[in-house]
Amino acid sequence: MINHPAGPPAQPVLDPSPDPAVGGPGADGRPARPGPAGSRRAPRRRSRPRTRPGPARTAVLLAAFVCAACGLVYELELVALGNYLIGDSVTQTSVVLSVMVFAMGLGSLLAKRFTRRPASAFALVECALALVGGLSVLTLHAWWARFGGYQAAIVALTGVIGVLIGAEIPLLMTLIQRIRREDAGRAVADLFAADYVGALVGGLAFPFLILPAFGPAAGALATGAVNAVAGGAVVLWLFRDEPEPRARVLLWTGCGLVLVTLAAAAACSGAIERAARQALYGAQVRFAAQSRYQEIVLTGPAGARPGTDAGTDPGRPLRLYLDGRPAVCGPDEYRDNEALVHPAMGSGPDARVLLLGGGDGLALREVLRHSGVRTVRLVELDPALTGLARTDPALAALGGHSLDDPRVRITHADPLEWLRSPSGGRAEGPFDVVLSGLPAPPEARGAKFQSQEFLGLAARVLAPGGRLAVRAGSSEAGLWPVESGLRAAGLQTLPYGIAAGPAAGCGPARPQEFLLAAAGRPGLALAADAPLPRSLTESGLRAAAERLAAARPARAPAASTVLGLRRQPPAGPAGPPRRTGPPKGEGRW
Repeated sequence: MINHPAGPPAQPVLDPSPDPAVGGPGADGRPARPGPAGSRRAPRRRSRPRTRPGPARTAVLLAAFVCAACGLVYELELVALGNYLIGDSVTQTSVVLSVMVFAMGLGSLLAKRFTRRPASAFALVECALALVGGLSVLTLHAWWARFGGYQAAIVALTGVIGVLIGAEIPLLMTLIQRIRREDAGRAVADLFAADYVGALVGGLAFPFLILPAFGPAAGALATGAVNAVAGGAVVLWLFRDEPEPRARVLLWTGCGLVLVTLAAAAACSGAIERAARQALYGAQVRFAAQSRYQEIVLTGPAGARPGTDAGTDPGRPLRLYLDGRPAVCGPDEYRDNEALVHPAMGSGPDARVLLLGGGDGLALREVLRHSGVRTVRLVELDPALTGLARTDPALAALGGHSLDDPRVRITHADPLEWLRSPSGGRAEGPFDVVLSGLPAPPEARGAKFQSQEFLGLAARVLAPGGRLAVRAGSSEAGLWPVESGLRAAGLQTLPYGIAAGPAAGCGPARPQEFLLAAAGRPGLALAADAPLPRSLTESGLRAAAERLAAARPARAPAASTVLGLRRQPPAGPAGPPRRTGPPKGEGRW
């Protein structure tokens, strides 16, 4: 006999929570497994915003937009810092981007463990990202001042930042679905649109706003503060019911401490940067600025000791560094500038001169020593460099105040773009002498100024009988592709060079190679309308030309092109010298 209980049959109690941990239907809509008989667990606190779904969803998408912009700024900061401090832009960009993308994938996988409390997890991720990314530049500067090397530190910071950036998207996707259930494809489209547009804004803001207005260190700190507020605080405010009261207080306190830490770091950033610059350049750093195009650092005294010229005092030489590379190296700076200018100016008319690069005014000083010069067009990309060369007393005196000469007209533009512009070289030519004093680094970033296209455009603005002189660098292996580019432009060439001079505290002394080109066979001579150079003689120039002509390869290498830029070949069997930074307190490579 079966006894039936009195009253209606008992109905199963369904927990409205979709969390499988509390006995309700799981995320896939199926009922979860029942717990042990008689067990009762309190429902887990859900991350639902108090505001209406529309504004809450917009706020989360806006947080994704800002966080993506901040993440890309951190990435570009590391790329720029790696290029500046280590020197190989192609390698550093590849390393940073590769490690960053790998770490982002790893962060996305790790974020799956924290999607059950997405608001709290996202706030922690953003606070950590704001702290690490905001302090990244100062950390690397301090690391250099204390230990010297940068490569391992850059890779480690890139990995940490990438993991935190990669954890954002899974958590943000969970938050959007908690606000309002919708088709996964639509939610992903909206989220990635906000993310990609934010990356676009961050990528454009970095070179045009953050670097010129704040500089690397202050820019990273400001980005970290924005990241902490937009990423952590906004989400914590929207989903303030998810954490328990005690956890909520801890999270808000953590966000506040991050902002306080970034503010304190901003107050100390000047001292940290000064210590790093002194370790990198020596103790007499008296000007440092980040322009839109490069970092400019000037070291040495503002004036000279009695009996010496400004900037050429051997005991206290003036040195100018552009993106960490020495551009002016104290008392023997005239050697390269004389070798670039005087052989081209000495074998024909020199009334109209075009100088590409040379915003420091030193090559221009040599040009203006020729009495036959009537006009000089100087094309320099960075107005901050010409401004410094005009206003700094020692640098202006070293350049003979050449930038203020009434015969000089200055154009701030990319030399390649100016040459091809209808209102640039084609409108202002022809010129009797064209001088390319642009750098020839062993990497693709500067190789466009030795490319066949650039050399062809420069040759096109030559007057009949005009001469073109090009700085080819310190490697014979890099000299011959430049010669091939000049010959492809229809010019005859003559290579020449100068022997290695005193190191002047700017690194190991290396010989410098140049090319002189003209429609007819060029000759090496020194003009009579200028004082004799301090470092050049006609016999020395001819001997150097004969030596290089004898070393010319039997099969000329192909000219470099803008579309096929590649790294310059090694300087010798051991490859080019590696930039490792100067010994502490020495200020040289």
